[in-house]
Amino acid sequence: MSDLEPRLRERFTAYRTDVTTRVVGPGPDQARRTLRRRRRTTAVAVAAAAVVLALAPVVANAALNGDRTPPVPAESVDPTSPPTTAPPPPTPSVSQSPSSTPTADPDAPDGRISRSQLLAARLDLPAWPPALPSTCTTSNVRLATSANKNFVPLLSDLEVGHADLDGDGAEETVAVVSCRYGEASAKQVVAFDRDDDGRIVTLGRVVRTTDGVEDIRGLEVTAAGAVQVRVADLQPCCDTPSYWPQEQLRTYRFKGGRFTQTDGPTKFGKDPRLTDLRLTMTHTLVDAPGGRKLTTVFTVKNAGPVDAAQVELRGFNLGEPAGGDWSRCDPKVAAANDNNSCLLPGVPAGESRRYTFVHLVPDRSGADAMTRGFYVEHFDAQDRRWRDLADEDNQVQLPGVL
Repeated sequence: MSDLEPRLRERFTAYRTDVTTRVVGPGPDQARRTLRRRRRTTAVAVAAAAVVLALAPVVANAALNGDRTPPVPAESVDPTSPPTTAPPPPTPSVSQSPSSTPTADPDAPDGRISRSQLLAARLDLPAWPPALPSTCTTSNVRLATSANKNFVPLLSDLEVGHADLDGDGAEETVAVVSCRYGEASAKQVVAFDRDDDGRIVTLGRVVRTTDGVEDIRGLEVTAAGAVQVRVADLQPCCDTPSYWPQEQLRTYRFKGGRFTQTDGPTKFGKDPRLTDLRLTMTHTLVDAPGGRKLTTVFTVKNAGPVDAAQVELRGFNLGEPAGGDWSRCDPKVAAANDNNSCLLPGVPAGESRRYTFVHLVPDRSGADAMTRGFYVEHFDAQDRRWRDLADEDNQVQLPGVL
């Protein structure tokens, strides 16, 4: 048995080793490889399920809307890359309030009316300013031209304008209508249209004199339907210089059934070209050979705010000039007015100037004596005469001594 025992032990050892190897398996390395393979399989399955869940609403929504466009696959994210900052949300646009502009009407009548058609029609006009003659009518009016009639409604020589004023898609017509009374005229800008029967009707008045303006001097209608009116604070007439009025451009639009101002100044302020001259006077009257000598001393104060380049004193129809500041007068003006006036160098704002004039005057009795008036006016460097801001203190009276 002793010889057999070592050989038996070797056989049993080889057998045990073979059985153990078959039961335990390949060892820890193989186990780790198997686990990694299982994890990859599970991750793929989970990712596939996530994609299916993410695309399910898209596919369902596309099916509901009949959209046959294949869905865009989701973008994969690399977990090793650094996180990116999300872009800011888009700035919301300002919501626009519903427009009140009327909708264009394809059946709106054509209101483009010519000047000759206005003169040929019978019209109803907006009301004139108060205190006009009864001949300035408003009902069933046949307009005249300014060339042949007076004291009746006239169609101004200003251009007639056309544009879509009320937003109905068809054009209307704008014209200036006036009514002369003496040397002045009441004026109004009127918009005309046509009704469904083709008759000319009045859409409304844009603006008229006495509505904060004294004259209407120009008219233009824009393609966008705005009426631009050139207005003035004074209507020249008689001997009023044409350069005196202040002009403004005001814009009007048709809103809510009437015309309202939408742009431009709303009132006239003080004319920046004018100043305030004030006149005072002293005088002496003494006997002299051949009559009497009258000496008048005038003080002209410029209360501002504008420098007066020149000043003119008027009222010297007294007698024969005999001294003083006559030599300072503009000789052309003195000669043209028979020495009744004197144009002198001006007075800066805030300053005063004194002027002395001597006349030889006849010796008249008290019964023939008359009160005389003297006046001062502002002239610019171009010899143009201007109004005064407060003309009640621009004159003085010489008592009845002549």
